[in-house]
Amino acid sequence: MAEKKRLKDLTFWDKIYIPAILNGLALTFKNLLGPKFTLKYPEEKFIPSGSYRGSPVLVVEKNGVERCVACGLCSRVCPALAIEVQAAETENEKERYPEKFEINMLRCIYCGFCEEVCPEEAILMSKEYELAFDNREDGIYGKDKLLKPVEELKDRIEFLRRYK
Repeated sequence: MAEKKRLKDLTFWDKIYIPAILNGLALTFKNLLGPKFTLKYPEEKFIPSGSYRGSPVLVVEKNGVERCVACGLCSRVCPALAIEVQAAETENEKERYPEKFEINMLRCIYCGFCEEVCPEEAILMSKEYELAFDNREDGIYGKDKLLKPVEELKDRIEFLRRYK
């Protein structure tokens, strides 16, 4: 059997790992003495950029009409099975609208698949990141909690159109 040779044999100092430990300590102390980027959270709120994926919301146009056409693609693609959609017919230019649209925020994993698959850009990931519930029923968001005006989601829409 052939004997394997290393490309570079380790020196004595490399074998006892002292230089690696000293390099790690030097990096730690350099970051310890550098500038701080910590926010004082309850007083100073984090303002996320357009690429941030917070909780999913439904978009409402300026005239008060929902963008959602209740196609159900979001509920089919959701890996956590957190979205439930029930469609109803309408007499407007679009044929359907969601009579019931619920997202179980306790199940949602914020993956953004629902946003990617939506053909109408009706469901988007918002900038909301503060989600706390007293009981399990509060974690199920209906249309009353999900509907957001398009003006609030403008930077997310611009981000998606730029990078899709």
